[in-house]
Amino acid sequence: MSDHVLVTGASGFLGYHIVNAAIEKGLIVYAAVRKNSNIKHLEDLPVRYVYLDYENVEDLAKQLRENNIRHIIHAAGITKAMRQDTYDYINATFTLNLAKAAEKLGDQFSKFVFISSLAAVGPLTDPAKQILETNTPKPVTAYGRSKLLAEKNLSGVGISSVILRPTAIYGPRDKDIFILVKTVNKGFDPYIGKFDQFLSFVHAKDVAELAVQSLFIPEASGIYNVTDGHSYNRYQFSDIIKTILKKTAFRFHIPMPIVRTLAFVLETTNGWLKKPSVLSREKLHELAAKNWICDISKAKNELRYSPKFDLQTGLEDSIAWYTKNKWM
Repeated sequence: MSDHVLVTGASGFLGYHIVNAAIEKGLIVYAAVRKNSNIKHLEDLPVRYVYLDYENVEDLAKQLRENNIRHIIHAAGITKAMRQDTYDYINATFTLNLAKAAEKLGDQFSKFVFISSLAAVGPLTDPAKQILETNTPKPVTAYGRSKLLAEKNLSGVGISSVILRPTAIYGPRDKDIFILVKTVNKGFDPYIGKFDQFLSFVHAKDVAELAVQSLFIPEASGIYNVTDGHSYNRYQFSDIIKTILKKTAFRFHIPMPIVRTLAFVLETTNGWLKKPSVLSREKLHELAAKNWICDISKAKNELRYSPKFDLQTGLEDSIAWYTKNKWM
């Protein structure tokens, strides 16, 4: 197998795992990165770098054609911004432009896999139900709305495409969920409010392997939920970490009014500094959502998805990597 695949967002956390999965499948990988990206972790991998102008469809098509790109896994995007139109432009318009460029290749091009997010459909309020691909999308954040717009844009382009909606992704090299691991390691186990929550997770390697695998299932198309197939209560993540690290941690609940006030202060302060806030009042709609549990039957049946990691084995793998690489 020597098809050429373009992986966007290749310098990022998930992009790195996708690049590795594509290499393992024998694909020739073109890694789309920014000129100021940190690519030190890619230096030992057999990849070819490309720098794309996502604003120019004709230039994109030219680069795809010259590099004989047959497949695209589009993982690039932003997760933090100050305005909805910034999210929409980078996450949705750039996706549309790349898809239009692929469309211009005609028979040279085979499959476009778009890494969307479960945020595009939004959480459920009923703990007895599961999120289905057929649910009416109700995203609760600007990020989720931009991903949903990207999905709609992609559906209007005449190419074969697969849209993956992963839940919370974690694994080696991840920095966001690593913060939670580090917090528990320091002896603290904080929660927003005190209520029941049902959560889902997925290991980056499982998402990466599924993305690459999807390229070679000709009949695959449409939207697919992606989790590890399990349901977790809000305490299991930290409980597993404590078991792995053989640590104890002080569990406490921060009242929602206090968290909302903190989010407002951070939003205001970061607004003065003209940078997005890590915690916002809108982000709380996701963090405090009651139910993020999915049905992944469609991915199992149509994409032959078989996740290798549950939260226990996935966190063991992640923490081993963090320890080996001296992150903790």
